[in-house]
Amino acid sequence: METTNTIADITKEIFLETLLSKALDGHLPIAIWKKPKQPFIEVIIDEDKDGIQQPAIDLDNLPPGFMIHPFLLSAEHQPFFIKASNHYRYNLKGEQSPDFDFSVSKKTGEDLTEKIRNTIRRFPSGKKHKVSAKSDFIQTVEKAIRAIQSGTLNKVVPARLKKVRLSDTFDLAGTFLSLCEAYPNAFINCFFSESTGFWIGASPETLIQTKGDQFYTMALAGTQKAKGDNPLKNVAWTQKEIEEQALVSRYIVDCFKKIRLREYLELGPKTTIAGGLLHLKSEFVVDMKATNFPQLGTVMLQLLHPTSAVCGMPKTAALSFIQANETFDRSYFSGFIGPVNMEGETALYVNLRCAKLENTEALLFAGAGITEDSIPSKEWEETEMKCNIIAKIIKTKNPS
Repeated sequence: METTNTIADITKEIFLETLLSKALDGHLPIAIWKKPKQPFIEVIIDEDKDGIQQPAIDLDNLPPGFMIHPFLLSAEHQPFFIKASNHYRYNLKGEQSPDFDFSVSKKTGEDLTEKIRNTIRRFPSGKKHKVSAKSDFIQTVEKAIRAIQSGTLNKVVPARLKKVRLSDTFDLAGTFLSLCEAYPNAFINCFFSESTGFWIGASPETLIQTKGDQFYTMALAGTQKAKGDNPLKNVAWTQKEIEEQALVSRYIVDCFKKIRLREYLELGPKTTIAGGLLHLKSEFVVDMKATNFPQLGTVMLQLLHPTSAVCGMPKTAALSFIQANETFDRSYFSGFIGPVNMEGETALYVNLRCAKLENTEALLFAGAGITEDSIPSKEWEETEMKCNIIAKIIKTKNPS
């Protein structure tokens, strides 16, 4: 027998599974996310199956919704925008909004989990991609170092692809909630449309954020594993990692210079922790009203993407290297995603620490920033750490 419940007394698992089921039943686009350090899970469902395909990157003129943009535009991969036809919110602290009536038909969790899992399995595998072998990736890194030494590049970020098999008991809602618990400082996200497929991730990197008159972006680079009881206190950065992060910061400053923006606040660099990994981070803040630049979010988005943190410098040469040497299509990995014009705020994140769910597999992506001082074997280890951010949650919930 089915009973009707309100959001105040349903579990977060049923909340997510019911909305996922609603979207998948109607073949409707859905986006689920939790912002860094926030207690709310937010969900939007677009009643229009087609969403907005190939939306113009003009943030001020987009309706409330969720942007999905690929690393590079191609015939196969185009930007996609999920409109917020329906917007739901769940407070993980248990203090639900009293005026928010969320009536659901409560089925057993097992029924909904199986239904969602079967839908994922019916979604066909896309273009076949070659998994990155360790020897091949190391050769690519060595080639990148030679290009940097010759003066062709200052930095480049080759990526690799890893695949893990989803178990017969894979739980999408449970995996999302596990990511929320494990990585409170990351942008936890899951989205689906017929155009993009299923994706899930925990991104540590804000691309741009606008709220009121404030613009924000960050430079995030350098990676090492968090160790000990107080990893932020005991961390030591190498010259290679410091220079890698400085290149990303200079890239942002160069973008400001292109638009003659001189009034900005730079904070850092400082060490930050995200998903069990340590990074160096600098933050940049601009008062858009004081600088008379209300369109700064759109302008900087177009200048920044793809950033040197996921591509390299100079941008054109780095892109050429990536396209010539990577054996797979990045698709939406290292593109950008996030809510747009939701309650007066836009927050777009680089799509990192992510997996695409295809049929019975999770496709994991990770890149490494290569400079002249890079050690190829350590760059491979860095990509393993990054892939495991998602892989270990899937494997913990669903051992293969």
